[in-house]
Amino acid sequence: MTNSVIDPPEWARPRGYANGILAEGGLLFISGQIGWNASKVFESDDFTLQVRQALLNIVAVVEAAGGSPRDVVRLTWYIRDKVSYLENQRQIGAVYREIFGKHFPAMSVIVVQELIEDEALVEIEATANVRDTKTM
Repeated sequence: MTNSVIDPPEWARPRGYANGILAEGGLLFISGQIGWNASKVFESDDFTLQVRQALLNIVAVVEAAGGSPRDVVRLTWYIRDKVSYLENQRQIGAVYREIFGKHFPAMSVIVVQELIEDEALVEIEATANVRDTKTM
């Protein structure tokens, strides 16, 4: 088996990267997801709504690889504004539970000066363990 590129079929094609790489053995590495939709359009400049969209994007990549949100084992958050993150923790928690339920993988939050997309307020990378049922 070789590594497989995972890009949800309804999404605009990425340029110069893959949204996910499924490695032999079922490890899925998900590129940093930001608060834009499948057409690469930001629908909001609200921090919590961008977090929600980034998390939905992660789930879309996991599901495109045949997994579910419970397969996510690590999230690394890159945020541009610590104050916005802290002020919105309750709303972020509600959005998180809406999408992931009470599944809490290993997580880190890192404050960064900028992200590549100027409109992005948050970028979240993920790793999932999506087992290949054909080999089990």
